[in-house]
Amino acid sequence: MTDWILALDTSAYTTSLATVDLNGHLLSDKRVLLQVPTGERGLRQSEAFYSHVKQVPDLFASISRPEKPPVGIAVSSRPRPLEGSFMPVFLVGAQFARVLSLAWGCPLWEFSHQEGHIMAGLHSAEGPCSEEFIAVHISGGTTEILRVRRNRTGFLEQLLGGTNDLHAGQLVDRIGVALGLPFPSGPHLEALAIQSAPQGEYELRIPSYCRNMAVSFSGAEAAALRMITRGEPGAEIARALERCIAVSISKMILQAIESTGLRDVLLVGGVAANLYINGEIRRRVATKGDLFFASREFSSDNAAGLAWLALAAFAASFDKQEEPWNVRR
Repeated sequence: MTDWILALDTSAYTTSLATVDLNGHLLSDKRVLLQVPTGERGLRQSEAFYSHVKQVPDLFASISRPEKPPVGIAVSSRPRPLEGSFMPVFLVGAQFARVLSLAWGCPLWEFSHQEGHIMAGLHSAEGPCSEEFIAVHISGGTTEILRVRRNRTGFLEQLLGGTNDLHAGQLVDRIGVALGLPFPSGPHLEALAIQSAPQGEYELRIPSYCRNMAVSFSGAEAAALRMITRGEPGAEIARALERCIAVSISKMILQAIESTGLRDVLLVGGVAANLYINGEIRRRVATKGDLFFASREFSSDNAAGLAWLALAAFAASFDKQEEPWNVRR
């Protein structure tokens, strides 16, 4: 009978469960978005917490799993692998995982949501293979650039830079909702931008800012809202917003490459799934660095990356030089 690992992730807007066998093959990958009322730009943590509590049992009932207990459980218990990093929504997954670990008598490995994104990106992009690389996490809750070094059970991360105000995904969602698009707005804004005129026929520009690997998107939000008020075409605003994000992230990456001397760059997070943004970053950075993008499937929030991380922790548990199970990191 197959040995397997269960992983849970309860992020700001997605409930995710995944199972893998010990060869790393994905047995199940289930995700359900939290429902946001029309016209709203998000959920309060209390609302998201309650939604996860309702969704986890049904999602658990739907996943494929062998009859015997798993050899371990992985969960994202915090947003980032930093002291004091906390969001209430992650407590839902952590508590469910703890109960299942006690009931089944199996190890519990705690990771951060960000580490799960990085591992899902490495797996789906099939690289970088280097021991040390640059990671860019751009989503609704994070815009950060990191220096990442692999270790036996995950990663060691050094924060190089990030946003001073809005996250890239927040910018997309705020302007998307202002344009009348559903929340989360990423895929809808991308589809709208495709309808924009060919470059040169009608082109709006939203200012971008990046200095010392720090980006700011509040000015871009203000500019885009002014365009909406003036009645500029929605497709042109959407394309200008994509271009602004791509230029800002490209500048941040180029500064990180120059600062660290590292060439390998992994991009993860929901915003990294945008094909136009991908293409623009490739065009601006390609001669300076080697870019790896998480697949669209594994750019968004998921528990699969946590499950693959747990495989490394499981293997390390058999090394006498390691602490048994690496439980509750």
